[in-house]
Amino acid sequence: MTFAATILTLYPEMFPGPLGVSLAGRALREGGWRCDPVQIRDFATDRHRSVDDTPAGGGAGMVLRADVLAAAVDSVADDRPILAMTPRGRPLSQAKVRAIAGGPGVIILCGRFEGFDERIFAGRAIEEVSIGDYILSGGEMGALVLLDSCIRLLPGVMGAASSGVDESFETGLLEYPQYTRPFDWEGRTIPEVLRSGDHARIAAWRKSMAETDTRLRRPDLWERHEGARVRPPSGARHEKD
Repeated sequence: MTFAATILTLYPEMFPGPLGVSLAGRALREGGWRCDPVQIRDFATDRHRSVDDTPAGGGAGMVLRADVLAAAVDSVADDRPILAMTPRGRPLSQAKVRAIAGGPGVIILCGRFEGFDERIFAGRAIEEVSIGDYILSGGEMGALVLLDSCIRLLPGVMGAASSGVDESFETGLLEYPQYTRPFDWEGRTIPEVLRSGDHARIAAWRKSMAETDTRLRRPDLWERHEGARVRPPSGARHEKD
């Protein structure tokens, strides 16, 4: 089954963009995934091909029309999840990426201007997703980020099957520090444990460093990780004091 990515956008020329090179580009050329950008403006009904209008209630900017968006969505809707890139969405997580990558593909709706007419989310099964707490010119860059994170997990895209497992966020922690040659660089040497050949010691060091870095750099991740560790299994019974 080929992972099919359909992107609804006002700028289809932005795709595949950077996804046309490196590992994602090779997978695209070899048929490992498909990229189908769709021009939203093709679904406008007036002679000016209008896709937006002024905000109800007044205010700056323009808002993408629900009727045009719905027509575009309906033209490609199937069994794939439909995501809308918006800063109002739920933050994208590695767990979400893995779930998408394990399916038949994804349909991504890219916003522009002041965003979407809210009624599109009431009228269609569309999940709002954000890639971070900042504002972009449009959803296209977010779509590229989302697709890159999914494509690299598709079978055969990365060189080694284990390459995507031992990374930041896969276990709820940041990845441990990495080193390579030369052994001595500007007086800084590779930690001795990594040169010991003792795989048990190396694994313990990496686990300890991942925990320390996560606790210091991302206390929010550390709190969630600790909460997950101490949370009792589903259905577990608790003894009363």
